[in-house]
Amino acid sequence: MKLISIFRYVVYLVVAFGLSSANAGAYEDWFSAIETDNAAAVTRLMQAGFDPNTRNPQGQVGLYLALQTGGPKVADALWAHPALDVDAANVQGETPLMMAALKGRLAWAQRLLDRGAKPDREGWSPLHYAATGPEPKIVELLLARGAALEARSPNGSTPLMMAARYGSETSVELLLARGAHARLRNDQGLDAAAFARAEGRDKLATRLAGAGR
Repeated sequence: MKLISIFRYVVYLVVAFGLSSANAGAYEDWFSAIETDNAAAVTRLMQAGFDPNTRNPQGQVGLYLALQTGGPKVADALWAHPALDVDAANVQGETPLMMAALKGRLAWAQRLLDRGAKPDREGWSPLHYAATGPEPKIVELLLARGAALEARSPNGSTPLMMAARYGSETSVELLLARGAHARLRNDQGLDAAAFARAEGRDKLATRLAGAGR
């Protein structure tokens, strides 16, 4: 947490003191345009030389924010820029692909992967986010692209655990069919059945407790 705070403070200093008044205005206009899905303003700023990978004081890039808030026009405008970093991670290690997966944006997940976004990461992975989200087809897509089935988060949780508590039961069945181990436990000693039970998904918990592995 201390490193994250330092990072944010440094970004703040750069924004507050390191920019000319004109650039500072462009910075404010940029994130205002992203927030309001104003693609024309974003395109105009990029044509004037504004970096599409600029981060806000929280370390978030525009594409991540557009996918998070459902800004389709801005997302498409950013996509058109050849210098766009499709795999830019924030201070928590989250990428645009992870946000697309969490929000169930299948078409965007496909586009990001096709343009070079990594299907796997150390710690929390895109598959964890897809399993948490509503779209099993993204789980299937990431597995097809080589995502680690039993990826472990920093606390040892697996994608199956996340699907069991938060995601679609179809995602649970898909992960099990691909060989996910239902009896693995995270650092708190919880398995996938315990995750389901914590959310009141008792039938699913029983199914997971009786899984063969």
